[in-house]
Amino acid sequence: MVQLHILSGKKAGSPWVARRFPFWIGRSPGSALALDDAGVWDEHAEISVRPEEGVVLKSSVEASTLLNGDRIQQAILRNGDLIEIGSVKMRFSLSATQQSGLRVREVTTWIALAMICLGQVALIYWLAS
Repeated sequence: MVQLHILSGKKAGSPWVARRFPFWIGRSPGSALALDDAGVWDEHAEISVRPEEGVVLKSSVEASTLLNGDRIQQAILRNGDLIEIGSVKMRFSLSATQQSGLRVREVTTWIALAMICLGQVALIYWLAS
């Protein structure tokens, strides 16, 4: 998952986690991350995931978006990048991953192994008698 730490603006200090891609950042209420700050356009920038490239930040044609101080139209994001959209500064990072529970698989595997062992013992007993 992608996480944006908002460093300045009205939502400063709050982290925002993206769970669906692509998503828009902008002033529009339909934006996934709605920012009501100076210099932010309705659909200012889009963040998407491309398997062959990675996480990509794409700026609207008329909007000014800075990545690590450089104006960009499109760029691949890296952990720790500083994004400036209007007067808002955000730090891009990958959020911590959570491993799904494997308890059911483990129990099923142990039961299957026990049944195979019991089957082998029964087969040996049957062949020996």
